Amino acid sequence: MVVKNKRQASPLAAAASSDAPPLAGAPSFIEHQFPVAQVSAESYKERKANYSQTLTGLGKWWGRKPLVLVRATILGLLLPATGDPKRDREVFLKLMTMDDRGLTLRKDKSIPGSRLVEELLILPPSVQKRFLDPDASSEEPRVKRLSREGREELQHLVFSRMPYSEKLQYCRRPEQIAGPPDEAWAEINAHLGTAAASLPELVEELGRKRFGHRPRVGDSFCGAGSVPFEAARIGCDAYGSDLSPVAALLTWAALNIVGGGETVARQVQEAQREIFAAVDRQATEWGIEHNEQGWRADAYLYCVEVVCPECGWRVPLAPSWVIGEKTRTVGELVPDEAAGRFEIEICEGVSPERMKHAKASGTVRDSRLWCPHCGRDTPIDLVRRQGTGKDPNARYHESGLRLWENDDLVPRPEDVFQERLYCIRWVETYWGSNAKGEQVEKTRRHYRAPTAKDLQREARVLELLRQRFHEWQEKGYIPSRRIEPGAKTTRLQRERGWTHWHHLFTPRQLLVHGLFAELGFNNLLHKHESVACCLAVARCADWDSKLCRWDSSAANEKVAQTFSNQALNTLYSWAGKSCLSLNSVWFLKVAPNVSNIKSVTYAADSRSVKDGCGLWVTDPPYADAINYHELSEYLLAWYEKHLPKVFPHWYTDSKRALAVKADDPIEFRQSMVACYRRLVAHMPDDGLQVVMFTHQDAAVWADLTMILWAAGLRVTAAWCIATETDSALKQGNYVQGTVLLVCRKRAGGEPVFLDEINHRVEIEVRRQLDEMLALDDASDPNFADADYQLAAYAAALRVLTERPIEEINPEREITRVRPKGEASPVEQLIRNAVKIACDHLVPKGLDREMWKTLSPMERLYLKGLEVETHGEHRSGVIQELARGFGAADYADLLATSKANEARLKTAGEFGKKMLSGAGFGSSLLRQLLFAVHKITRSEETASGLNWLKTELADYWNAREKIIHLLDYLARIDRVAGMRHWNKDSEAARLLAGAVRNDHV
Repeated sequence: MVVKNKRQASPLAAAASSDAPPLAGAPSFIEHQFPVAQVSAESYKERKANYSQTLTGLGKWWGRKPLVLVRATILGLLLPATGDPKRDREVFLKLMTMDDRGLTLRKDKSIPGSRLVEELLILPPSVQKRFLDPDASSEEPRVKRLSREGREELQHLVFSRMPYSEKLQYCRRPEQIAGPPDEAWAEINAHLGTAAASLPELVEELGRKRFGHRPRVGDSFCGAGSVPFEAARIGCDAYGSDLSPVAALLTWAALNIVGGGETVARQVQEAQREIFAAVDRQATEWGIEHNEQGWRADAYLYCVEVVCPECGWRVPLAPSWVIGEKTRTVGELVPDEAAGRFEIEICEGVSPERMKHAKASGTVRDSRLWCPHCGRDTPIDLVRRQGTGKDPNARYHESGLRLWENDDLVPRPEDVFQERLYCIRWVETYWGSNAKGEQVEKTRRHYRAPTAKDLQREARVLELLRQRFHEWQEKGYIPSRRIEPGAKTTRLQRERGWTHWHHLFTPRQLLVHGLFAELGFNNLLHKHESVACCLAVARCADWDSKLCRWDSSAANEKVAQTFSNQALNTLYSWAGKSCLSLNSVWFLKVAPNVSNIKSVTYAADSRSVKDGCGLWVTDPPYADAINYHELSEYLLAWYEKHLPKVFPHWYTDSKRALAVKADDPIEFRQSMVACYRRLVAHMPDDGLQVVMFTHQDAAVWADLTMILWAAGLRVTAAWCIATETDSALKQGNYVQGTVLLVCRKRAGGEPVFLDEINHRVEIEVRRQLDEMLALDDASDPNFADADYQLAAYAAALRVLTERPIEEINPEREITRVRPKGEASPVEQLIRNAVKIACDHLVPKGLDREMWKTLSPMERLYLKGLEVETHGEHRSGVIQELARGFGAADYADLLATSKANEARLKTAGEFGKKMLSGAGFGSSLLRQLLFAVHKITRSEETASGLNWLKTELADYWNAREKIIHLLDYLARIDRVAGMRHWNKDSEAARLLAGAVRNDHV
């Protein structure tokens, strides 16, 4: 039973004496504290869910923020900071089901036996006796047979001992349960002075206490709708807008299809099933996907073919001829001397040697054509120029390629790049026995080179498309839009000669996608169904185009999506789906949620927002922003003519001219100021904003400071949340956290001077770092090393945006162009904040006073070793530390500087290098490292001790410092991942002992 505590003793229970709501202008929870570790772990878990995330099934968008982060942010803004911070935190965790009871409620997977045994072995013998099998050997202990109650008890025992991040492996996400358990509401209501029994009820009550009405949350850069969707789901009124109509459509679908409940979901799914069945029937009737054996195609593999400039042979291009690693399928080039070209034989189940050969015999490598006939290689740029001027009536790109015209559906015979179908994967259906011996329908796949009949079917597809092409373009079933030049789109003309969006699709893809659109848009009556059709057609375009690579890895052997990264990548070999395999793409993957709250969605520029919100939560474009306005045109081209029928007041243009672009720094800053000024003007004086920001460049942070400052905002708090997953597509120096900047309207105040600001920044940075260090849990860290650097930036922002600074005019700074290398006063302040942070963050185990006596290079080396022990190997982190310490010449300290493999040299890797000269070479630490190296080489401790006593003039005065540093080096190898320090750490231990025992 839920106990509703309407007005129990609480810091917030007293009613206000005035007409203003009791919490109007009161500090919010997120302005005082935020459970960074738990929210980071939950965000990471949601990201790792990949396509099973709640909104990803609607379609492609770039940079969705985790829903759990949005929920935590909104609740953090609404909840008050009372006089009991510990209780505030407990209540917040209960609401997020991140407390012990909530995690137990969310646990839906059993902990495996091996993990149970691992934990039992470190528990007292009495506990082991209860749960371990006495008949098992000591080498292979196992859990005994237990009753159901015993199994549950053991699961709970081990689960409760796990660190938070490990517990999440066995839990559902917070969004996948209804909310806190019934018994938690009594405590929540008692603390908050509320009478809620659900999150929406609590949100409404808190909104009325803070604003006098249900809270309204807005996002004017809504993207795929994470903020409006989650706001509506937990009980807020929601506003979402985006310059891109593609983003606005996704947001509307999130709120109204995913959030529409079971009835809407069922209606949409039924409509989609009917359309798919109709398309499937038509494709079967046309006979374009079945062969003479009754097999049906599910994948088509294509490649580009060019003429070798050296020998004149036609060469099919592919970076590798491996088709399937699991099935050991390859394509092998067989010369056809008479035709001066190559046949491509498809071979399944080949030997490892033939697999290796197929992988190494790619005909395009490093942007060069490698001809198997003459053995020569030619730059692709020169290959392109072979076509220049062949047709005097055609237009040519400066790269040498003919520019395609609207009616071009396949290359013309004189074009440089021809397109060739070289493999089809077929699905054979047959009857076979299952495990019970019953006859059931089964399938198996076959890779085959196309036959003459298959090529006739390709010609039939082209004929069918030509019959419908102009009508379908006119009605908007297939794209007719031209490709406008841009940062991400110009390459399509330069590299392939494509001028219209439909050129990025084969005739087969255009025919099937167009058929889906025709049968869909002609037969749908309801708004939800029409929007679903738009999104489904766009999903087909994302997963079935000439930009889709074939993933030959053993775990896949499938078509990869067009936007596997943030670009439009032209490919030399690609893959397409059949109608059969579009089954996994056409249907929107919708897990129904219920949201009966008022919501509004627009396609609109942030600078023209007209709706007011008490809470704005935005994730704006950054200085290195993704070119959404260009990339989204690829999707918009498929349904632009249908949007006005569904949303008469929306535009169907990507609005490139209005996009906040990164290529012009001044325009970028001015655009951002205009956007945030508009939001400030459309929020109450006691409103709050959260700006989500992900960057690790002081100059960009300086720009952000100026933007927020000029827009009339001040930063009141900042928190860094881990939101990004590791990915092969994101190798490089990427920040893996998102900073949440909590902002309020700036009320003015007396100006301060720069010399005052410097001192206040230093105090604030130290305070911020001390709070983080106090919060950090050594067994389950809340923060990565890069987070402390980001925290220093954010702390500086709090001081810089609080009051006007006498010497700085933000309006002038925003439009100012500085000479390359010259930092603005704000950038200098922010860089100084990082330096303060680096000086303040003494590696664990080193004395603070001794730390102050070390040189910048020594500090960098020792701090860098600590960073490595945390598993951090991004070179960007080392670079930022070097800037902070003022250690410009740090490159010689690195064993490798590869982006995600950076690490410092060990004593043995230094050897005799850098033993003299200014800087690190003459430092005490460098001499200690060489002494350690001498011991590992000679296996004599005395050799290292003698070196120190000979080379260090102040050896006796420096003994304590020497011992302290050697003890630090001796501990390095105790951390997993630092085993390469084994010999050197052991030598450091021996040397530290020898110095301790050395007496005059």
